[in-house]
Order: sequence, then structure tokens, then C-alpha cells
Amino acid sequence: MTAVRQQTYQPPDARSAAVEVFGFDRLRQLNDGGTQRADFHVLALIDGGHGRVTVDFESRPLAPRDAVWITPGAVHRWDDFADLTGTLVLFVPTAPVTEATKRLAATPDLASTWAVSADAWPYVDAARTHLVFEDGARTADPALALPQILLSALIARLDPPRTVQMTSGGTFDAFQAAVESHFREHHDAGFYARALGYAPRTLTRAVQRATGGSAKAYVVARIVLESKRLLVHDALPAAQVAAELGFPDASAFSLFFRTATGTPPATWRAATEARGRPPSRSSDS
Repeated sequence: MTAVRQQTYQPPDARSAAVEVFGFDRLRQLNDGGTQRADFHVLALIDGGHGRVTVDFESRPLAPRDAVWITPGAVHRWDDFADLTGTLVLFVPTAPVTEATKRLAATPDLASTWAVSADAWPYVDAARTHLVFEDGARTADPALALPQILLSALIARLDPPRTVQMTSGGTFDAFQAAVESHFREHHDAGFYARALGYAPRTLTRAVQRATGGSAKAYVVARIVLESKRLLVHDALPAAQVAAELGFPDASAFSLFFRTATGTPPATWRAATEARGRPPSRSSDS
């Protein structure tokens, strides 16, 4: 498996500086069979066909009326898309314009794929159609930010599920945001309790309600995910992964990884590379 290609958002013209829309035919033209990690969002709606996409080491099937949302930083590869039809929307993290859709786009635990319900699909399709139609109006005034407004309408209609249970309070959300900001330097759940001003038991209860596990387990899972990204797709040696993730040395990182996953880093990387080499047809977004 080759190292992941880091992608930076490059709009085709100034008018679409924040949002770009195209179909799977264009995706097939762009594909080079590689694995990517982008600094922008990739949103896809499947109209027809069947295929697969791999996001952060999980391969997921795709079928009509499915939605895909790949957030910035996620490692992904389109494994099978030869007969997929639909729409892809690429957008920068700052593109959504409403407070609700800004928060949604910044949520780190969005589901990467899900089936849009039959009841919701007509509204999603209408919002998507309006965005595609407006994208074709090359004479539109960029100052109006219509693509961003219509993107926000589409996101609001999609209402993507989260991979953790929604909670009424803000304790888990605050914890989650803190982990995203500091997991490379701080591996102790107690740090996050102190930083957020919560008693350890309060934080533990909030995380357990949302995820079913402990605050420590959440931190460990986040570090493991980033470890896997760095080991396989960035092809970093254990010593460099250790440095990137705040471990004192390669031995400490290897012990952490083996304890968390049951497999030494080198063994896990070799097995993943053997299992996950991209097939002859993959896509690029």
C-alpha cells in the first residue's frame, strides 16, 4: 500500500471557492487508485448502482439512497464505483453558513455512510438539485454565497447520524472537542476532567451515556485511530509515530498499541497492507 496522498482543496474557479459539485463520471476520470486524506469534506449522494468505500479502515457497501460523508483528516478510498451514479459535493470546513450546520460539520463523530430514509429523501433530493442547478449558473455573484447557503440547506436536510448517542448536556461535546485538540499531548482522562472543570465521575458518566465506554477508552480509541493512519497511510516508523503522538519512545508506543489492539504495530501494519491493497479500480476525491 502506498503512502496516503494528502489533498488540499483546489477549486476549479473563484466562483466555487468554498463548494464544488460534480458527478461520479468526473470522479472516475480523476481516480488514480490511491488512498487519500483531505483537508476538506466529501459528501456524496448515491442515486444508482452499488459499490464500496473505505473510511478509516472500515469498508462500507453503497447502494441507492445512501449518503457518504468523509470529514477532513479521515483516510479514505473508493474501492468500487464503476456503476455508481449520483452527486459529490466537496466543501471547505468554513463553507456552511448557519450555526447549526457549522456545528454539524465540525462534529468529529459523524457516521461516514448511512441510508437516507424514504421520507427524508425527497427533501434531500430537492436540496441537492437546487445546489447542482445553482452550481451551473456560472454568472452568479460570488458575494451572494449561494452555493454555501444551498449546501447548508442540504446538510440540514441530511441530518447525518452520529456514531455516539446524542446527550442533552454539553459535557460530552466539550470533552470530545478537547480530545480532538489535545490527544497528541495528553493521554490521561484526568487531564480532560481538570481542563474542563468537571469532576472525574461527572465526565465518566457523560462519556458513558454517549459512547457506552469510559473517558479513558475514548481517548485511547482516538489515539489508536491516529496511530493506524500514521502507521499505514503515512508509512511512518514506530519511533516517529511515538513522537507524533506524545509517547516518550517507540517502546512505549508499541506497548500502548499492543495493549489496545492485541497486535504489535509492525504486525498490524503488515496485515493491513496485505489485506487492504486497493483494487484495480478505485476513485479519488
